[in-house]
Amino acid sequence: MDARVITVVGIGADGWDGLPAASRAAIAEADVLLGGRRQLDLVPGGAERVAWPSPLVPALPGLIEKHAGRRIVVLASGDPMFYGIGSTLVRLAGSGRVRVLPHPSSVSLACARLGWPSEDVDVVSLVGRPAGTLNAVVAPGRRVLVLGSGREAPAVVAALLAGRGFGPSRMTVLSDLGAGTEVLRDGVAGEWTDEADSALNIVAVECLPGPGAVVLPRTPGLPDDVFEHDGQLTKSEVRAVTLSRLGPLPGELLWDVGAGAGSIAIEWARAHPSCRAVAVESHPERVARIGSNAAALGVPAAVEVVAGRAPGALGGLPEPDAVFIGGGLTSPGVLERCWDALKPGGRLVAAAVTLESEVKVAEGRRTRGGDLVRVGIERAAPLGGFTAWRPAMTVTLWTVRKDAP
Repeated sequence: MDARVITVVGIGADGWDGLPAASRAAIAEADVLLGGRRQLDLVPGGAERVAWPSPLVPALPGLIEKHAGRRIVVLASGDPMFYGIGSTLVRLAGSGRVRVLPHPSSVSLACARLGWPSEDVDVVSLVGRPAGTLNAVVAPGRRVLVLGSGREAPAVVAALLAGRGFGPSRMTVLSDLGAGTEVLRDGVAGEWTDEADSALNIVAVECLPGPGAVVLPRTPGLPDDVFEHDGQLTKSEVRAVTLSRLGPLPGELLWDVGAGAGSIAIEWARAHPSCRAVAVESHPERVARIGSNAAALGVPAAVEVVAGRAPGALGGLPEPDAVFIGGGLTSPGVLERCWDALKPGGRLVAAAVTLESEVKVAEGRRTRGGDLVRVGIERAAPLGGFTAWRPAMTVTLWTVRKDAP
């Protein structure tokens, strides 16, 4: 073993007996073993053992530096590169300094037990993440594997499914996968109240909607009534056009300035699991609504809510790949601050509904380019004993891309 390289060994619930020869050899040759207490207790050997501190990530650089020059082996659950410490170490030290010896992940083992093709399964981790994250993938006919956090995880999953109207969904709770104590239990979400047999569990779900199920499409322009709001909401049709102009790509960050109910930020985050958004809103009640809307629609961890008024509230935020200005466009300095922060190649979309804000976007187009589109929506509504068209407020959208310097 090269002391300059950190070796990460994946280990399953079957412990030492389930490790291949290369993993055993790495552990036997180690000067120091780092890992959780459970993993450390699974292996023999005379190496110094160091249990992870809490919080872990801030302490990692110091731990690695402390043991520099020694042969370091890190023990991890299953596949270290799947929601594991391996990915963190690669980001910290670089791929050239990290050697990974994986073990089958709990997802691989669960798919093998259930006979599910892994490429057709959605995987959601609730380890250190809000339960609302699951809402993003609940859809009729989908198979989902939920990585649990504690024995209460199945009951949490079941309650969320029942609350969405997916109470008939079939659940299988797989505990201690790969160990001699492995247990599989089946049931229905609407009737499930039991804890898992072990804190090491994964919850398999076959999503089946009931009569009152809330079914959410993946395309932009979700129905207005899935958002809690006080009227400050970018309406469904305008939202769909706005998202098409913002053009979210995997891994990108959006600023939603004057976010209202947070609908643009939330739909941006739903575009891809790696998309993130910062929703900036000054109204306290709306700030709270953005958080609850994000949880209900499956992106609680992907939408950061910043309480404050732009441009002051924008200070210190990471540079965005795209910006939507839905409110505060006429406030001094807002447009300029957003434009200056926008990355080269980034997109800015500003919505105008008043004459004053239309003047602002017209001037922006004259000085910075881009294009203007007016979106007018009319909905059929009762008029006496008849039906007539009722127009919503027309929205002017200015879209502009920031060229590289």
